This record gives sequence, C-alpha cells and structure tokens, in this order.
Amino acid sequence: MKEKVILTGANGNIGRTFVEFLVAKGYFVYAVDLKIDRLKTSKYVELVQLDITDEDAVHDFFSSIDNLRVLINNAGIGVFTPFENRTAAEFKKVMEVNLLGSFLMSQSALKIMKKVGGGKIINIASIYGSKSSDERIYGESGRNNSEVYSATKAGVISLTKYMAAHFGKYNIQTNAISPGGIYNEQSIDFVRNYEQKTPMQRMGAVEDLLSTLLYLISEDTTYTNGQNISVDGGFLAW
Repeated sequence: MKEKVILTGANGNIGRTFVEFLVAKGYFVYAVDLKIDRLKTSKYVELVQLDITDEDAVHDFFSSIDNLRVLINNAGIGVFTPFENRTAAEFKKVMEVNLLGSFLMSQSALKIMKKVGGGKIINIASIYGSKSSDERIYGESGRNNSEVYSATKAGVISLTKYMAAHFGKYNIQTNAISPGGIYNEQSIDFVRNYEQKTPMQRMGAVEDLLSTLLYLISEDTTYTNGQNISVDGGFLAW
C-alpha cells in the first residue's frame, strides 16, 4: 500500500510541482486547497477542496483518514499593500492561512501519527521568516513583501521547533524548509535585483526544493528534527 501524504496549498506554483514529484516517488497524495481548478485527479491523487482555517472542516476531513505518515503544510498567502495602509482584515487573513491553518492541520495529523507509531511534518516557511526583506529589490513592482507574511513565517519556524520538541518522543519528526525567492514570472527588474543579492546569482526554481523535501519525508531520515533548512542559493549567507 502506498504511503499517504497530505499536501496543503496544492493548487499553487510550488504545490502542483510537489504533487507530481510525490506521485512519481510512489506516494498517494491528498491534494488540499481552497481552489483545486489547476489540479488533476488520478489513481494516486485525491483532490480535497478544504478551507484549512475552518476548524470543523479540518476535523471532518481527518475523520476519514486512519493512516497517515506525512503532512506537508505548504499553504501560504501574502498581501502587498503598503504597511501604512494595512487593514486588520488583511493582517488577520494572512495570519489565519499561514499560521492557524498550519496549526489545525498539524494538530489533527499528529493524533493519527501518534496512533500509527510516527510520521513526518514538513512546514514550508521562508527566508523572510529569518530576516527582513530588502525593499530595494522590489523597486516599483508593487509586490513588496509584507510585515505580516514575515511574521507568520517566523511563526511557522517557531511552531516547527515546538512540535519537534514535544512530539519527537512519538517518533514524529517536524522540520521546515525555507525557500529563497522562487522564479514565477516576476518583473525583469525584480529578478535582476534579487540575483545581485544571491551568491548563486539566480533565483530559485521549485525543483530546487525537491531533494530537501525528499530527504525530510524519507523513512531513512529518523534523527533530523526541529530544523529549518534554507534552500536559497546562499541568500542568507551575507
């Protein structure tokens, strides 16, 4: 029987690549997102339209799952309006998706993993959970990284360490991956500015994350716990 993986944010740029990769590696994937229009079901992919910030809906979803070894909390959103114009509604929405959603999914997954004797939880954080963004990179793009995105990704890293410390004794390893900037048709100016600040002199691709993801979900990885692995081309190194 194929090992089951729950992946949130499956409909996005990173998520869709993760789904394809996981299936190719022999996993059965529950592809979870609020919208699933860019995903295709298959023998090894079950599409799950789910609001991960809805406590009752999350509990209902997990009630039908009796065996789970891997949860990947990939869902995340940002907001691009200026700090001075931030509304409470915008702030709360990012907090709910990025932090509350990861908490609710992890809470339910942990209960199952404890029963089956272990598991892996991988939280997708960000380099901006470890440092502030540089506004000079963004120029006039209108896509400046927000304070609440950084705050929630720092929270994801902290949540990772908490779960690693408290649930490692149940053979559950919790780790985070912090991607650097992933190319997704950003403006030429942004790409050039970002590359100048990166030792590898290029933006990342989703494919750059796959080897780290595979390492963390592997059954052979049993002693890596509570780590935040930056996959950023050296962005945080200077």
